[in-house]
Amino acid sequence: MKFKATLIGATAILMWSLLALFTAASGKMPPFQLSAICFLIGSIPGVVVLALKPERLALLKQPAKVWITGIAGLFGYHFLYFTALRNAPAVEAGLIAYLWPLLIVVGSALLPGERLRWYHVAGAFAGLMGTIMIIARNGIAFDDAYLMGYGAALLCAFTWSGYSLLTRRFEAVSTDVVTGFCLVTSLLSFVCHLGLETTVWPETTFEWLAVAGLGLLPVGAAFYAWDFGVKNGNIQLLGVASYAAPVLSTLILILFGFAEPSWRIAAACLFVTGGAVLAAKDMIFRKARTAVQPAE
Repeated sequence: MKFKATLIGATAILMWSLLALFTAASGKMPPFQLSAICFLIGSIPGVVVLALKPERLALLKQPAKVWITGIAGLFGYHFLYFTALRNAPAVEAGLIAYLWPLLIVVGSALLPGERLRWYHVAGAFAGLMGTIMIIARNGIAFDDAYLMGYGAALLCAFTWSGYSLLTRRFEAVSTDVVTGFCLVTSLLSFVCHLGLETTVWPETTFEWLAVAGLGLLPVGAAFYAWDFGVKNGNIQLLGVASYAAPVLSTLILILFGFAEPSWRIAAACLFVTGGAVLAAKDMIFRKARTAVQPAE
């Protein structure tokens, strides 16, 4: 069950790697408007399930702390991320925000029944190095003038890692509740859009399809998969594997002609892959021992 749940959680990372491609193809829609539409689309699969199986509506009745954690995680992360990008250069803000996988790995030591090993931390740092090589390929230049943006990015990292770790403590809560988180996040994003942005709609069918893709996968199904994975899978391995997202994202952009290949990308792939293998050492060797164990 744990291995299966880890694989399901890992599909969220694969879907998040499509985020940059779909966003680049979605036109010039401002971020909160895009977030509002995508989270509304992302809630549709859950709404359909609840409509077909109305008895599952009872699963949405959860303590306030579950709802606060979920809404703070999904909406809080995106609000802080957009704030960071508005008040700091994208490279530095993105790099700070992407500390969340490392924070998940280290913070997992506080969870009941979890043991943090040296190779979990080493694997996370290897993944971080790979991410730095991708995100900061044109250099890093931190400037005091952007402290507000840097602060928002750091809060962003703590928000998503905190959400992921706290979700593990709500393992008895059904993933159906993510539908509610998406709906509320969509509503709050729409309110922010009205107050902060000018409405811009996609101009072509292709851009609308990209928006639909965002809502169905990286801003939709990914959150359901992540919820199930962190509740039931290997959270340290998922944390380390999350560093694969920016590498895979860059490879996909190269494949579709939005970026150029380089030695940095190849090296980043080695760092991220090596870090993930190191963090998964126990799981890999346990599977190997099980496979060669003689039958009685």
